[in-house]
Amino acid sequence: MRLATWNVNSIRARVVRTVDFAVREGIDVLAMQEIKCKPEQFPYEAFEDAGYHVVAHGLNQWNGVAIASREPIEDVQTSFPGMPGFAKGHEGPDAPLEARALGATIGGIRVWSLYVPNGRSLDDPHYVYKLDWLGALAQHARESLTENPDLALAMVGDFNIAPTDADNGDPAVVEGISTHVSAPERAAFRAVEDAGMVDVVRPLVPTGFTYWDYKQLRFPRNQGMRIDFILGSHAFADRVTGASIHRDERKGEIPSDHVPVVVDLDLTSPDEDDDRPMIFG
Repeated sequence: MRLATWNVNSIRARVVRTVDFAVREGIDVLAMQEIKCKPEQFPYEAFEDAGYHVVAHGLNQWNGVAIASREPIEDVQTSFPGMPGFAKGHEGPDAPLEARALGATIGGIRVWSLYVPNGRSLDDPHYVYKLDWLGALAQHARESLTENPDLALAMVGDFNIAPTDADNGDPAVVEGISTHVSAPERAAFRAVEDAGMVDVVRPLVPTGFTYWDYKQLRFPRNQGMRIDFILGSHAFADRVTGASIHRDERKGEIPSDHVPVVVDLDLTSPDEDDDRPMIFG
């Protein structure tokens, strides 16, 4: 299985690019973020003509997540347990949920397409929401893997965090001033990892960014950030045989400001193939 995640920054504006990439690169499962449309507005036909099933979750022209798969999509969820909501001027446990999470089971893999809140600024209520959202995600990962330690779980998408200094090449993003690199955000990211999730791309692709701001020639200067991740449980990570960041998708006509991140999985049972490479110990 070849699985990819991509913040497409409006699927209706970039459907041709997205489908062309998926077909050209032989993507079996594509998790998308920031689709910016309601399900009834999603361009299903282009994906279906290319042989994909699609599920989409969006509430308006903001946020939104989707999954396209060549195999059937089962057990769909549009939120994870404990996921907090947010609305300006509306705080508390009854705040409305945003379209930021979509879970599905595909070929025995539990996949979550995730669009983590941005945070906006260090003194904004959205920043607190972001930390709460990540805390609930970590708790869901922990509970899922406690219940089933052998679960092949993938949490993929735009995490809006550069977990280390090496993941930030944007001079405008400064620790202590900016979101995405603050100590609490990085701690929240590590908490997801500590819950049993592994960054399966970093060991195979140790350098490279996944996002470049449209402004001030950030892309030509390679002043980007790595904020798009594929995190997997050990049962998932043990099956990863390759990974790539598709930087060239930031070029050309109307590109997204993010690029796809891809992993290859060997779904053969270990009992059937004892020679399967074990990249992650």
